[in-house]
Amino acid sequence: MVGLCDCNNFFASCERVFRPDLDGKPVVVLSNNDGCIIARSNEAKALGIKMGTPLFQARDVIEKNGVAVFSSNYQLYGDMSNRVISILKETVPSIEVYSIDEAFLNLEGLPLDGLQQKGRDLSARIRKDTGITVSIGIAPTKTLAKIASKLCKQYPKLKGCCLMHRPQDIEKVLRKFPVGDVWGIGRKYRRKLEQMGVTTAWDFCSLPRAEVSRMMSVTGVKTWLELHGEPCIGFDDVPQDRQTLCVSRSFAHDVYDLGQLDAAIATFTGKVAEKLRRQNLKASVLHVFILTNRHRDEHPQDYSIRTTGFEVATNSTIEMSEAAAAALKAIYKKGFGYKRAGVMVTDLVDSDKVQGVFFDTVDHEKQDRLMKVIDSINAVNGNSTVRIASNGEMDQFSTRTRVSKRYTTRWDELMEVVV
Repeated sequence: MVGLCDCNNFFASCERVFRPDLDGKPVVVLSNNDGCIIARSNEAKALGIKMGTPLFQARDVIEKNGVAVFSSNYQLYGDMSNRVISILKETVPSIEVYSIDEAFLNLEGLPLDGLQQKGRDLSARIRKDTGITVSIGIAPTKTLAKIASKLCKQYPKLKGCCLMHRPQDIEKVLRKFPVGDVWGIGRKYRRKLEQMGVTTAWDFCSLPRAEVSRMMSVTGVKTWLELHGEPCIGFDDVPQDRQTLCVSRSFAHDVYDLGQLDAAIATFTGKVAEKLRRQNLKASVLHVFILTNRHRDEHPQDYSIRTTGFEVATNSTIEMSEAAAAALKAIYKKGFGYKRAGVMVTDLVDSDKVQGVFFDTVDHEKQDRLMKVIDSINAVNGNSTVRIASNGEMDQFSTRTRVSKRYTTRWDELMEVVV
């Protein structure tokens, strides 16, 4: 059996943990630049506020109904996610982290008759220890576990866990479950299926396997088999190697100045390099891209990208920043207002499998030692305590006027209790 633990309305729930006065009240969380709504409490959903709605379009509803609005606070959300994950790791044989608010649970070998209560106990413990409400779905396959977790959200009487394993129960659920909500069926296939009269998960299961294969290839067949209770999507408690890493931001205002862009690109490059080192990876190729505001047709438009290859793969902030600065200088156009910029690295290799070159002019061992020292200092004293001179602060490249405190990761932002 497979479980899925899904944190309910995760970003909004994280904010509520430290603001109990908001329990039962509508809450929304905004994207990086306070532009769009990316998370909503159930009360906000009931007001008709849609995911992805620009803030200005929902302003009347927000003001009329006293909706609490927060800027995204990823340091808080990331730490709260880690707390939930640590409890899952203590409780079940192994897990596979799927996203910041979801994790699959490997329940193989555990007795079936005790799974429902085990799921409820786990849900209650997470709520007690972290303040986060979760929905746990348990079923024979990952796809069915996803569906079970959604049912758990809809029916509070399930007490935090939905066990779905009997064929007759699965059929009853699938007959009412929208095909577009099935994990693995995207918008493109949903439209195609609905045009064929396939509107529910059961309708999809009733299609001949050959027709599913012809229309949706291997991925569709795997989903079809999983809905029939046959596990086809493997369980992996070790994250797969990543092929790319990217850090990018939209700016609060159009940026015309090369110096400001250079500071942003240097900062993004530093973040990418840190991610590479944390994952024990090095990159052979670096890409820098900048683009103008496509919503301002009256202004000149540009999208440019510059690629730089390294003779020897690297994760040195210094080496990568020099390459990124040169790439930016080559593609920057004076007089253009840039709305977004980013740095991406590809051709990633394990740090201990890097192939050198005979006439190498860079002392990579020295660079590695320097990066380790910088990382250790920053780990103790906080991010960006030591950084290259051209770096700015990440927050200066976005507008977040409603950000809450980082209650769990900053000593100077801990909650204060007044007696």
